[in-house]
Amino acid sequence: MRRTDAIVIGLGAMGSAVCHRLAERGLTVVGLDRHHPPHDRGSTHGETRITRLAIGEGAEYAPFVRRSHALWRELERASHVTLMRQVGGLVIGDADDPFLAQTRANARRDGIAHENLTHGELVARFPMFAAPPGTEAYLEPEAGLLHPEAAVEAQLSLARRAGAELRLDTEVETVASDPDGVTVTTSASETLHATELIVCAGAWIRRLLPEYAHTFAIHRQLLHWFPIRRGYEALRAMPIFIWEIPGERDAFTHLSGGFYGFPAIDGPGGGVKLATERYERTVDPDSPADPARGVQEAARLHEQYLASRFPWVGSTPLRTVSCLYTNTRGSRFMIGPHPIRPHVTVVSACSGHGFKHSPAIGEAVAQLIAEGESAIDLSPFAPPPPAAGVGWAGSA
Repeated sequence: MRRTDAIVIGLGAMGSAVCHRLAERGLTVVGLDRHHPPHDRGSTHGETRITRLAIGEGAEYAPFVRRSHALWRELERASHVTLMRQVGGLVIGDADDPFLAQTRANARRDGIAHENLTHGELVARFPMFAAPPGTEAYLEPEAGLLHPEAAVEAQLSLARRAGAELRLDTEVETVASDPDGVTVTTSASETLHATELIVCAGAWIRRLLPEYAHTFAIHRQLLHWFPIRRGYEALRAMPIFIWEIPGERDAFTHLSGGFYGFPAIDGPGGGVKLATERYERTVDPDSPADPARGVQEAARLHEQYLASRFPWVGSTPLRTVSCLYTNTRGSRFMIGPHPIRPHVTVVSACSGHGFKHSPAIGEAVAQLIAEGESAIDLSPFAPPPPAAGVGWAGSA
């Protein structure tokens, strides 16, 4: 039996960060993933992700993203790879939009550099947005985009360099707790025992933690690259954006309508990455994406939002990629020690807005495990008491 200080299950955004930060603290670490990260089967891909300092989801997330911005630069220096581009970021919405208001309030509270744009200023400076009267915007110069695949690859490389052992293309078959730690068996017929187990399994977490099966919901989101009809130079230079549009709120996530996008970083023929979020149906993480749904969702996105509000792109996407969201009610994170299983820490349910926070979350979890406390308070995200009478499940 292989003995180690820590086992990390799942090596996407969170798992790669946790693995890296535990290993650099001198702990012996084994990382497991059922696929070969970075990959396109889970939640950490799609070429670009948004980062922003003023967090509209809640003030308790702000320490993560500020620390993460410092850590992204540290990771770039260590890996010699570009991971973050601070191209600026817009949050667009009606004057009374709550997400826009929360973003502005958090920026004021935390002293984040920003501008508040009137409708006239928005359309004059960013003519690609066909914003109706009454629309306003928040502009943050330190916001921008992240490269998720490169980030995961960099952190796993640094974890290996610090001594971590990675078992890729390896499934977890069983997990069992005992007073001294946790024992894991894998599809490679290996038995591992660790003092601490960190579960970062993303969309597969319900199979490892069946007691939380009704806490998590897995939704497949679709990312589209729409062709550029005109204004390539302006689209290349624009900031990332989130456009909040009033709509019926989803009962599970509490989110309403809108769409988001990125500058045209792939050249005039590469299109503009644009997407919305849909929560009508849950999915099995191992089920393949339905190409027909991709066509339907792209047409729906264009008809519902792009034709009237972002008219510089064509109606049929150049390509579509799917991404899995692991959501909790209210889109909250779940980070911290399992309330009834000793030696187990849960790091999951990023609810579609976790990637930008992942370096700081990885650092905080490593501090908690190695040193007993973390510099950033994790208590707002503590896992709740689970359903009674449900044990471990395998095949993570």
